[in-house]
Amino acid sequence: MSDTAVLETLTYSIFTECRGKDTVFQPRRQKWASERETVTLDCEYNTTSLDPTLLWYQQKDQHPPKYISLKSKFGAGDTAAEFRERFHSNFSTRTAPLMIQKLSVSDSAVYYCALQPTVTT
Repeated sequence: MSDTAVLETLTYSIFTECRGKDTVFQPRRQKWASERETVTLDCEYNTTSLDPTLLWYQQKDQHPPKYISLKSKFGAGDTAAEFRERFHSNFSTRTAPLMIQKLSVSDSAVYYCALQPTVTT
């Protein structure tokens, strides 16, 4: 078994209403890192909302996306129990990076950064 994790990032910004200039962008589409390292996945956003909310999801082969965390501009935040120990997201004016500590091969997945509202089905 390899000790390298492959982390892919995809932008996910589907809206239930037309919001004009709301976008998310993940500049690096793929990252390679060794086990036990810390890696940061970047997410940049632009929105007209006064209180934007960013979400992170993880999707492994043949499985639906799993919710990781939610952060809003004015402090609301939540992280799913299974991710709380090693996964941390931050929030600033235009970015919402996700940091994964003590990386494991089992963290290899596609990671989605989403600007709320998103379509969940």
